[in-house]
Amino acid sequence: MKKFSSEFLLGAATAAHQVEGSNTNSDFWAMENVTGSMFKEPSGDSVDHFNRYKEDIGLMANAGLNAYRFTIEWARVQPAKDIFDDNAIRHYREMLEYCRAKGVEPIVTMHHFTSPKWLIYEGGWENESTADYFAAYCSCVVKELGHLMRYVCTINEANMGLQLVKLVKDMMAKLGDVQTGIDMNALMAERMKPMTVAFPGADPGKIHHFLSPRTPEGDLVIARAHEKARDAMKAVRPELQIGITLSLHDFQPQPGCEAIAHAEWDEEFLHYLPHLEKDDFIGVQNYSRRIIGKDGGLPPPEGAELTQMGYEYYPEAIGNVVRTVSKSWKKPIIITENGLSMDDDSRRVEFIKRALKGVQSCIDDGIDVRGYMYWSLLDNFEWMLGYEKTFGLIAVDRTTQTRTPKESLTVLGGYRG
Repeated sequence: MKKFSSEFLLGAATAAHQVEGSNTNSDFWAMENVTGSMFKEPSGDSVDHFNRYKEDIGLMANAGLNAYRFTIEWARVQPAKDIFDDNAIRHYREMLEYCRAKGVEPIVTMHHFTSPKWLIYEGGWENESTADYFAAYCSCVVKELGHLMRYVCTINEANMGLQLVKLVKDMMAKLGDVQTGIDMNALMAERMKPMTVAFPGADPGKIHHFLSPRTPEGDLVIARAHEKARDAMKAVRPELQIGITLSLHDFQPQPGCEAIAHAEWDEEFLHYLPHLEKDDFIGVQNYSRRIIGKDGGLPPPEGAELTQMGYEYYPEAIGNVVRTVSKSWKKPIIITENGLSMDDDSRRVEFIKRALKGVQSCIDDGIDVRGYMYWSLLDNFEWMLGYEKTFGLIAVDRTTQTRTPKESLTVLGGYRG
């Protein structure tokens, strides 16, 4: 086993809403808990990481990991438009301090999909004012906690809304092929009713949470929110290393389809670059490859091994994506998410070994990769899919909240130099 240098950030990642539990002031909590919700189940107490973070960080440190990417939850820190919660700030201060005490470098994410419920009433992520609200929140956090931080990710998967637009269009096209005559707009409106019910009194046309299919104007709101937040945090703590994270595919075009693949890459990555010029690093997130044919993305090859999420089991994708990013990005890269959902942990172990081989090859070739965060530290709440998907290095019995480290946690920690 080839090990990384001692300075390399090797760890795992979580998102606050997926692990903390009882995030009652968030937009997603509201949407999970209405009759007819599109969520398979509500998040509830999740895996109680809010109260058990010391145990979880301790398991990481004992396994040899030296970095932890986690979220400071906006909906906890600013539960109402005019309220910043001192107790929430105190909690995250203690969490950061504990990471430091255990020799674990915190990589803080300021927004990971969930937002305060009040923000949705203000127009959410299609409203230009959101960029200012987000910057003010980030500035507040850094004033209180910035001395305990070094790496900050502003927004998780800033391009996810555009990817969801493509996914919805693909799904609607497939439905149209087999169910001709369906009014697809009416169908989508019917499916979105629970979201409207979750925000009583709000203008239904202005309910835009972060994972709503995004317009081009909303995409610019996200980009400006990142820039304003970065600049606001730098004004308080110029030494902070600040970047954004993007969900990126390993696009592999069939012969003659290179231009189509390039257009996909432009939408997913290249068009954000003008907004990232002042960033210190970029967070790269990848789970599989996407084979591109003349009509766009193709399904996984026949007979390919699939994860619980239906993705092709393809650990080599992360190294390929890092290489592609490095052609246009000459600053540090941190892999902020890479992993898979499978019950068979031996397949996770193999995935980690092959993925890290690709990362090490990139470093050997001079690409400035500073860290690798496996997704995720814990089996957790997978958004609309509930709790049945198992991404974690640590299993959790949600009846007792008992943690059971998997072999994959030990294997990942063994790569630290």
